[in-house]
Amino acid sequence: MKRLFGGKDIPAEKFPVTHTDEEWRQRLTPGQFQVVRKHGTERAGTSPSNAEKRAGIFACAGCGKALFASDTKFESGTGWPSFFQPLAGAVGTTEDRSLFVTRTEVHCVDCGGHLGHVFPDGPRPTGLRYCMNGIAMTFEPTQKP
Repeated sequence: MKRLFGGKDIPAEKFPVTHTDEEWRQRLTPGQFQVVRKHGTERAGTSPSNAEKRAGIFACAGCGKALFASDTKFESGTGWPSFFQPLAGAVGTTEDRSLFVTRTEVHCVDCGGHLGHVFPDGPRPTGLRYCMNGIAMTFEPTQKP
């Protein structure tokens, strides 16, 4: 099976975590399925993840892969959770030409789930803004001893 990523077909077998569409529908809410598997976008300002300020890890809603540490999150004013850097080896990118402009799509390296896009207008130290769909992620707060 192939899944479409930013106008390119990427074989599903490229990812270590694969499921049929029916299995994904059982694992994800309808909103998560639309964003993560069908490359949708949640409405700006609707995700509780945007207001999340606690220490912890943002993980892929599809497979649980840890994606971003909370200390890389910043307020971008866009209405979506934004980060200046993913965890090492957590995300992949592909070229996205779906809106008549070229953007860089961000996906989970384990399941290929669509997370959002990365832009070159973020803060230091990377100068990048990983603009993520909050619904595509879960949040696990850091446990205090």
